[in-house]
Amino acid sequence: MFTHLNKVYHEFPSLFWTVVTVRFVDGIGGTLLFPFFALYITAKFNVGMLEAGILLGMSSLFGLIGGMFGGALTDKFGRKRLILFGLVFSAVSTLAFGLVNDIKVLYPLVIVVGLLSSISHPAHEAMIADILPEKKRQEGFGILRVVANFSWIIGPAIGGFLANINYFYLFAIDSIISCIVALIIARTIPETKPEPHAHEESQSFLQTFTGYRFVLRDTAFISFIIANITMLIVYQQMYGSLSVYIRDFHGLTPQHYGWLMMTSAITVVLFQFWLTRTIKHRPPFLMMAFGTVFYAIGFLLFGFFTTFVLFALNIIIITIGEMIVVPTSQSLVAGFAPEDMRGRYMAIAGLSWAIPSTIGPGLAGYIMDNYNPNLVWYIGGALCGLSVLAYYALHLRLGSKPEFAPEQEAGQLIPASTD
Repeated sequence: MFTHLNKVYHEFPSLFWTVVTVRFVDGIGGTLLFPFFALYITAKFNVGMLEAGILLGMSSLFGLIGGMFGGALTDKFGRKRLILFGLVFSAVSTLAFGLVNDIKVLYPLVIVVGLLSSISHPAHEAMIADILPEKKRQEGFGILRVVANFSWIIGPAIGGFLANINYFYLFAIDSIISCIVALIIARTIPETKPEPHAHEESQSFLQTFTGYRFVLRDTAFISFIIANITMLIVYQQMYGSLSVYIRDFHGLTPQHYGWLMMTSAITVVLFQFWLTRTIKHRPPFLMMAFGTVFYAIGFLLFGFFTTFVLFALNIIIITIGEMIVVPTSQSLVAGFAPEDMRGRYMAIAGLSWAIPSTIGPGLAGYIMDNYNPNLVWYIGGALCGLSVLAYYALHLRLGSKPEFAPEQEAGQLIPASTD
């Protein structure tokens, strides 16, 4: 095992491992707080999931706008400065959320935080695409998933314990960690933005921003993003609605929810390396469809299961899909993106998360507050089924293109298309 890990370590550049380490430290802070945010809003301000969903949706909506500017800024000015800005602003805004005592103050706060905190998101993904060669990206994103899930083992366990004492501890610790990570990046990670070619003319920021029109004309890429949005509306319920659902309708505690998140993280840590190395030899759009099948099954079953043990089984089913979908999706986005437009492609790819985060919590909250809460999971299973069909259609259309061909195995390229 150690020989295998040593081999994997030497297959990737040292800068990649520096970024991996930084992501791990930052992930502890994020997973300490993020899974419990809906619980915090409903418990502290005594509101239903609908109002919590509206607040979370507003944050994502303005985050979508911030991410669009961030993608252009990333392509214009580079990755490092945007990432540092995001970390410092995150530290300040996190403390502000923890200190607010009037829910009316949260509304303008989520607008400002949504706009500014998302500016750095495209820079993170663009940096990884800069560092890794094309054939290493899927596996590299898989490694990031494993390391991120080590954070999920640590963060939710501590967060669930602290949430039962005082939610403010979650905000304070996350803020401190963001400051530490910013210092590490400032001292150890260089700018990774590729140097422009000699014949390229310098663009103004306005010209860079208007370059989004070329991304939006990439119909194949936009089709892929729409399929992702449909699937992620369902997937993101695991990090908001699920915590409130198991508390209010099945009597489980925040600590139980923390254990469910740990279950997911442990599954990733144990199996992501092996699974990523297996699926990298398979057609990527087919893998997206296959992984989403696990989502459809897992989320649908939340509407039928009632015990903690069965909820944990569902989490494992969903996590299997997640281990297939997430690194494959990130690698596909990098494959779609021209080198000089990576930030903007990453920003549009961010819509896959931003739009579900904007509309998903509110829709789920409305159903949970007014109808049978199990409808959230029945509808979720059906939406994932639609995404499975969309990914398969993309495989038929794009699977034979060289930029989406799976990695060679035993000196032979596995056919990327079955038509």
